[in-house]
Amino acid sequence: MSTIRQPLHLLDRAVMLGMRTMVASMKGSVTGPEARKPFDELMQKTPAAPGVTYEVASVGGIAGVWCRPADTPDAAAAILYFHGGAYIVGSALAYQHFVGQIVARTRIAAFVPEYGLAPERPFPAAVDDAQAAYAGLVAQGFTRIALAGDSAGGGLTLALLSLTVAKAKDGLSLRPLGAVAMSPWTDLALTGDSMATRAEADPLSTKQALATTAHLYLGKNDPRDPRASPLYADLAGLPPILVHVGEDEVLLDDSTRYGDRVEKSGGVCRVNVWEGMVHVFPSNVSTLHAAKAALDDIGDFLRQCFKVETSVRSS
Repeated sequence: MSTIRQPLHLLDRAVMLGMRTMVASMKGSVTGPEARKPFDELMQKTPAAPGVTYEVASVGGIAGVWCRPADTPDAAAAILYFHGGAYIVGSALAYQHFVGQIVARTRIAAFVPEYGLAPERPFPAAVDDAQAAYAGLVAQGFTRIALAGDSAGGGLTLALLSLTVAKAKDGLSLRPLGAVAMSPWTDLALTGDSMATRAEADPLSTKQALATTAHLYLGKNDPRDPRASPLYADLAGLPPILVHVGEDEVLLDDSTRYGDRVEKSGGVCRVNVWEGMVHVFPSNVSTLHAAKAALDDIGDFLRQCFKVETSVRSS
């Protein structure tokens, strides 16, 4: 696996200290639907990127939000982005400005679907909705599609990646150009060593909270089902994958083990491990140097997938 260790930027040290103090009382608090409002309020603090507009729409029968740049070099290109939230919280509207940061850096439109959340719509609703949204983009004439997501949405991104590549091999689907995952949840069986080794360092997530949300989502289904946990999927023949993950999160091994498996299967997966960073740290683009650097790298990677030459950076 191509692992890149990213050192803690001097300017981020004080910011992270303050952030850890601020969220200390919230650790492990996302365990049910009651967390939806505060989670959305937190995500809505991501600043809007200049030149990006937003439109409520439906793709493949799945409601969501289009995030569109002022202009695009490729009208047949689209990013399909899946929001995080442990499969029980999160929304397209709350994530629109975060996704807009990626859109501003790529000049490629992104659709954020409102996939089904547990416990109202448990597994495999999220996977079914993801496949419907992807098929909907193809039906609308998009011929160049990349996938992206964070946390549970990052896991959903990688699960969809394996499913669509398998269908593409049989001529039943369009092959994605690549995928980006930030702090992806790839193993709902929670078997990674970092569940224990990073338990104290992680200021946000706990194994117990993840176990609770995994049960709400999966019910009696096997947590090693590849549609829920892409770590156990067939990873042969995948397009390029980029992962960004914080060193101080219990889901660290979900990224590194996934990257190892992709490369052992003959693929390319570049995993960036950021010193001192926490779960989905790129959403803090207004305060963290690391967040801006990670988003710029994601923009570079996606432009390469789409072969868009013009470099665009946004603060």
